[in-house]
Amino acid sequence: YTIDFIMLNIKTIRKIKVPKNIIIKTKARKISVTGRLGNLSRNFERNQISIRYFEKKKLIVLLVWMTGKKELAKLNTIASHISNMIIGVSIGFEYVLQPIYAHFPINISITDDGYSLEIRNFLGEKRVRKIYMGVGVKIKKSESKKDEISVFGNDINLVSLSAATIQQSCQAKNKDLRKFLDGIYIVNKKNLIN
Repeated sequence: YTIDFIMLNIKTIRKIKVPKNIIIKTKARKISVTGRLGNLSRNFERNQISIRYFEKKKLIVLLVWMTGKKELAKLNTIASHISNMIIGVSIGFEYVLQPIYAHFPINISITDDGYSLEIRNFLGEKRVRKIYMGVGVKIKKSESKKDEISVFGNDINLVSLSAATIQQSCQAKNKDLRKFLDGIYIVNKKNLIN
């Protein structure tokens, strides 16, 4: 029989620089990020990873010992999550959506002070679709374009999930999708504060 040797990295480090106006708190693989757009916190307890914050250097250091491919992928994912949290509380995230229709105009109304959306007259249907935004995610109509709406907040997971829910709620069922292109589509992704 043959023995397959797995190549392990002895020590793997990822460093994330933190801007001056961001406050970070870490304790036992839990991280909390506070900025001008609010605060976000996440729990990475299930992963065998060391998260340290050096306040004087304004640096987050993620450290893992004896990593294979999967542990390395987890480390990179956690580093991306933390950097998205820092971007979210400092400049935020915004997804721009636009209704596209051929014959029946899609009517969009924002309710509950921007925390939910009602879609009427999709493909001439009488049914009213009501979509609720995630926690801390709001929706507004664009001033420049007629039907354009934007979903914005500081958590990229909830903002993208809310935008995807809006897009998926307006799909033509049991029809030829090459012909029936009606729906609300994501047309742009950008930061809330430029």
